[in-house]
Amino acid sequence: MFGEAALGASNVVHLHGVAWDQPADLSSRAVQEKLSPVAIRAFFRLASHWKLRDEDARGLIGGISNGSFYQLKRGAKTQGVKTLDQDKLTRVSLLVGIFKALNILYGTKLADAWIQLPNSNPIFGGETPMAYMLKGGVPSMLRVRQLLDARRGGL
Repeated sequence: MFGEAALGASNVVHLHGVAWDQPADLSSRAVQEKLSPVAIRAFFRLASHWKLRDEDARGLIGGISNGSFYQLKRGAKTQGVKTLDQDKLTRVSLLVGIFKALNILYGTKLADAWIQLPNSNPIFGGETPMAYMLKGGVPSMLRVRQLLDARRGGL
């Protein structure tokens, strides 16, 4: 999803100059510029699969204004480059992980609907995972990701 990976001479996977043997420095402007175009495309693809309302998509990516959101959306279609900050890259990373875990656990139809369905798991309190993530931000996204990863592991 984030491009072609290649195994270098040192047997370390590299992606567009980012090594996988250590976390990417998301505070680095150069890394942000490198990852942003693919992250933006991935975000809008999963938003389409999940049938997110623009308001919800704006909230998940960090509560950005309408103008900034539509500029980002236009740029995703026209390859106009906008650089995401560390917070937004982290959010997209968590959402892509959630999207991937859902598609591993469930069929496409349920995976695409899951975040908007009421959930009886105690962490959601009967609300949808979407409402939980919108209210709680990054910590809630991380918790949903951990929940799904645990389910993938058989817990």
